[in-house]
Amino acid sequence: MESAMDYHTAKALLEWQVEFGVDEAICDAPVNRFEVKPEPKKPVLPVASETATVLTPIRANPPGEVDGAALAREAAAGAGDIEALKAALGAFEACELKRGARNLVFADGTFGARVMIVGEAPGREEDQIGTPFVGEAGTLLDKMLSAIDLNRAENVYITNVLPWRPPQNREPTPAELGMMLPFLERHVALAKPEILVLMGNIACQAVLGKRGITRMRGEWGDAMGVKVLPMFHPAYLLRSPEKKRDAWADLLALKARLKSE
Repeated sequence: MESAMDYHTAKALLEWQVEFGVDEAICDAPVNRFEVKPEPKKPVLPVASETATVLTPIRANPPGEVDGAALAREAAAGAGDIEALKAALGAFEACELKRGARNLVFADGTFGARVMIVGEAPGREEDQIGTPFVGEAGTLLDKMLSAIDLNRAENVYITNVLPWRPPQNREPTPAELGMMLPFLERHVALAKPEILVLMGNIACQAVLGKRGITRMRGEWGDAMGVKVLPMFHPAYLLRSPEKKRDAWADLLALKARLKSE
C-alpha cells in the first residue's frame, strides 16, 4: 500500500508543474470538442389496446353569475304580507350593498296610509338607526308633511328604493336599482296607497324609468297601479333652499288631490 503524500511534498510538486506551464488537468485520452453527438433515442411507449380505458380529466363547470333580479322577483312574490316581505329582504344575499350596511332600512310610518313616500337610499344616520328619513332631512320632511296636515304617525307610510346604504352615499347603480325593484313593487302592492310620492332622481329612475327631477317635479303620473307625484328630496332642499317654493307648490297639489278623492 502506498503511503499518503504529505502536504508539503504535494504542494512542491504542484508549484513545479505551474512553473512549467501546466494550468489545467486533462484526461489520458484526447477530447474532440467539435464532435456532434447524436441525440439519445426516445423510448417507444406501448400502444394502448382498443379496450383500454381513457381517463379524461374532470373539470368543474365555472359557476354562472347569479341573476339577482330573478332571485328578488321570486323572493318578493312569495311574500304574502308586509312582515314576510321584510323577512325576505333581510334574508336576501344577492345584493352586495347588504355586506357593507349596518342595518336593513325597511319602512316607517303608518302601513296602509293613503300616501306612500319613496325615497332614494339610506344615508349614514338611517343606516345606523334602521329607519328611513331621519336626521336633518327627516326633520324637514316631517315639517313639510305637517304643513299639509300629514304625519308619519297617522297617515303617511315611508320607504326607500334601496333598503341598504351604498358605500360613501354614492348613487345606486342601474343593476342595484333593477335588483331591488321587485321588492319595491311588492311593497307598494301590499301597502295599497292611493298616492305614491317619489322624492328625488333615484326614486323617479327606479319607478318611472327616467330622471330629471327639476323638470318632472309637480307633474302627476301613473306607476305601479297608483297616482305618482315626483318631488324634490328634502336633502336636496337643504342644499338648495331656493327650491322650497317649488316644494311648497307640490305639497299643496298633494293636499288638493287628497281632498278631491
